[in-house]
Amino acid sequence: MKIHNPFRTALVATLGVGLGILLIGSLQNLSTVLLYVGTALFLSLGLDPLVSFLERKRLPRWLAVLITILAVMGVFAGIILIVIPVLVDQISQLIAQITAIVQRGTLLPDLRQWMVDTFPNLKVDEVFAYVTDWLETNLAQIGGSIGQGVLAAGGAVVSGLFGAFIILILTIYLTASTPSLKRAVYQLAPASKRERFIDLAEQITDSVGYYVMGQVSQGVINGVLSMIFLTIIDAPFPAVLAVVAFFFSLIPLVGTLTGSTIIVLVCLIPGLGSPATAIAAAIYYLVYMQIEAYIISPRIMSRAVSVPGAVVVVAALAGGSLLGLLGALIAIPVAASILILYRQVLIPRMNEL
Repeated sequence: MKIHNPFRTALVATLGVGLGILLIGSLQNLSTVLLYVGTALFLSLGLDPLVSFLERKRLPRWLAVLITILAVMGVFAGIILIVIPVLVDQISQLIAQITAIVQRGTLLPDLRQWMVDTFPNLKVDEVFAYVTDWLETNLAQIGGSIGQGVLAAGGAVVSGLFGAFIILILTIYLTASTPSLKRAVYQLAPASKRERFIDLAEQITDSVGYYVMGQVSQGVINGVLSMIFLTIIDAPFPAVLAVVAFFFSLIPLVGTLTGSTIIVLVCLIPGLGSPATAIAAAIYYLVYMQIEAYIISPRIMSRAVSVPGAVVVVAALAGGSLLGLLGALIAIPVAASILILYRQVLIPRMNEL
């Protein structure tokens, strides 16, 4: 191919590359904002089935949205009121114990005696000498690292609270304006194909909404049953552990297993639980995970998404690698949406060729 004006071609190519780099950099700078918007959109689609249910009860949409948002905020406020007092009480007890130990001034002798009694074959004096020398050498560096860690943790907490507030505002707005947003998007499709486009889009949004409601339902079942069983076996902080079970059940694939492991380990903490309590909790969660996998989850999720097990695993791993926890949460409905397009668009077109 003959190039008539090399300078102009090179200039256009350079401008194209520069524009591409500029767009990529803009997307990277807006990644946090896009994450907030994506999370809010995901949550709004999850709340839409509940809003639609209230609308079918002859409530105006604004009132249905208001009731839904207030109900969700009430649930989270209740969870916070359950967890925070227990955490404050336990932190107060820990500070009181540490203060009493420091005031006695016998921390190191008590620690040495405990190590001698627990590990009789250990050279305790040599261990203490090594630890003392290491602390004297690295004390300044440890103090600086702790200070930086505290500042980073404080910044992360403030940023997380700010992000949660922004997501809440966006979720309320998107939930209230879902019909108008859908109509605006539907107008982008050609008139000749708009009806088919609307049908597919409604299937996809319904799939996302029912998936979110299904995950929340599984979390509620796990939380309520955990609360009942942990209270029966006299586990420590059954209300807090039930909240842990609820939140971890929202994570697909590994959520219930991870939450159950944490609960069992808490039951093993000396002074709080006992080995018998931990064994009882472990047996219960082993049985519950089988019931959830073969009875609860298929019955709840069959209406939401129809995704093969292998696709679920791959989608969750890919989503988690790309966007972390949020990616793992939205990966399955995204995979279900792709399967809807594959089955109802790609396959029929291939059959027509």
